[in-house]
Amino acid sequence: MHLEVDQTVHICLSKKHHVELRKLIAPAGGRFSFGCVLELFDAGRRLGTTEMAFAALRCIRSQSLLLHPAALFTQRRRVLYFSVKASQSQTATQEKKRPTAISPHFDKQIIDQISKNYEAIIGIETHVQLSTFTKAFCSCPYNYGSSPNTNICPICMGLPGALPVLNSKVIEFAVKLGLALNCRLSFNSKFDRKQYFYPDLPKGYQISQFDIPIASGGYIDLDLPLEYGGGHRRFGITRVHMEEDAGKLLHSESGSYSQEIILNLSSYVDLNRAGVPLLEIVSEPDMRTGIEAAEYAAELQRLVRYLGVSNGNMQEGSLRCDVNVSVRPIGQSQFGTKVEIKNLNSFSSVSRAIDFEISRQVLLHSQGQSDQIVQETRLWEEGAQKTIPMRKKEGLSDYRYFPEPDLPEVILTKEYVENIGDSLPELPETKRRRYESMGLSMQDVLFLANDVSVAEFFDATIARGAEVKLAANWIMGDIAAYMKNEKLAINDIKLTPQELAELIASIKGGTISGKIGKEILFELLAKGGTVKGMIKEKDLVQIADPAEIERMVDKVLAENPKQLEQYRGGKTKLQGFFAGQVMKASKGKANPGLLNKILLEKLNAKS
Repeated sequence: MHLEVDQTVHICLSKKHHVELRKLIAPAGGRFSFGCVLELFDAGRRLGTTEMAFAALRCIRSQSLLLHPAALFTQRRRVLYFSVKASQSQTATQEKKRPTAISPHFDKQIIDQISKNYEAIIGIETHVQLSTFTKAFCSCPYNYGSSPNTNICPICMGLPGALPVLNSKVIEFAVKLGLALNCRLSFNSKFDRKQYFYPDLPKGYQISQFDIPIASGGYIDLDLPLEYGGGHRRFGITRVHMEEDAGKLLHSESGSYSQEIILNLSSYVDLNRAGVPLLEIVSEPDMRTGIEAAEYAAELQRLVRYLGVSNGNMQEGSLRCDVNVSVRPIGQSQFGTKVEIKNLNSFSSVSRAIDFEISRQVLLHSQGQSDQIVQETRLWEEGAQKTIPMRKKEGLSDYRYFPEPDLPEVILTKEYVENIGDSLPELPETKRRRYESMGLSMQDVLFLANDVSVAEFFDATIARGAEVKLAANWIMGDIAAYMKNEKLAINDIKLTPQELAELIASIKGGTISGKIGKEILFELLAKGGTVKGMIKEKDLVQIADPAEIERMVDKVLAENPKQLEQYRGGKTKLQGFFAGQVMKASKGKANPGLLNKILLEKLNAKS
């Protein structure tokens, strides 16, 4: 059955509240999202307009969520209409008298000057979606991009009488990540119910962990890129806990906004993601800049990929970051009011959103308006490059946690933990220190260790005898450029570590020149094959016979008497011209070192 309702709610507001409501809506471009409508009740309470709050709530509750024929849950065509008691001209006058809102484009010099007196405090809550074959508490698979509501069952739909059964892989991955983050493990932990209402949460609660997380009290080490000043950082980890994901809301909006607010929208609920296992990682408030926070998030992504517990793809929602930002005057020990920022879908967004929020809060502090910084959740608007209010931040008591009665305690044994610890791969921090000890520069180290597949390719190449620096240069140079141009990962190229090591050895041993080596490399990258086979097939062995190279040099000099006369007259840059002609004659096979030596002797010989 498809529910389609045309409903209009008319709410009359005072001038003051109308202005406040416009402030609430305007950042969203004059249109509500469905989430904003759901938060209207809380917004109304904050404004002190209980009539508006209850009317909005009745509007929402009057339209039940029913199953769409296309397997979507939907709410259809709601219209909210607001008018103001006073005239339009009076409202416009009142708006002109309001304090000017802070511009999203702050004067950088002024902010930099003011910021010297303040310190930012930053913490991050990161949700990592686990790469298990099935969901956390049922046997449904999860495949990103599947048609809506095709991977669901009575358990993940929250139907009455359906009981959860814990996926053991979730515990294994949680222990892996806890050990990798240097945490203390809870050998006896439990699950709890986190109560809240939202249309994409079918049970009306989320299965999570509250007071006894599976891991706590850890830290993560990372190296900042050289372009951001470099240096080593260690950030504390407060806790790691297991929980299930909610579903997803899909919005289709249309409408307009003028003096009245007209809303016409459809919202659909896709429960494919409901019940997918997550690990939430809560950091200590140890970060001070947007760059540090972005690098912390990038290191977590590296870590979960190294461990194989998640693909960490932010664009798919496999790694989601909510950052908490506050500022305080330098020297003050007490934290400022914390603001949470959501909707961050890239590491650069994390950095820019934090920098904007720090500037916004510092400016309010400097203007004596610190009381306007309230504990709330704000959204990052990528287009406008600013944060906007979303909702008041809930407290722990609002969630009414209590132990999950349908799941037993999670009990770990020492042997189980030790076996997982023994199976851990070499982690990014350990790998960086090992590469550094090989004599590689920090720039090389950060590039090679950034991607676990690239690191494995590099390790396999040097294990076959390739010189460390030469292998790094080939991977970071021509191979990386080829992968970028072709949009390929290193696992997708045809070149193998064994053949790269053979290519490096052939160049170093003088069998082929560097120029020929590059030609062979690109063919191996695209088509595969072996270095020895290609050298033999195309007769690419380097000419290293001095007599043969001398004959070619004599021939080139004899064919270019004018250039030879100019060289001997002082135009020594013509040496490159002669070298190029000899290489052309030898089809690139002449040994460059031997060629230059013989050529110089001939050019400088007395005629």
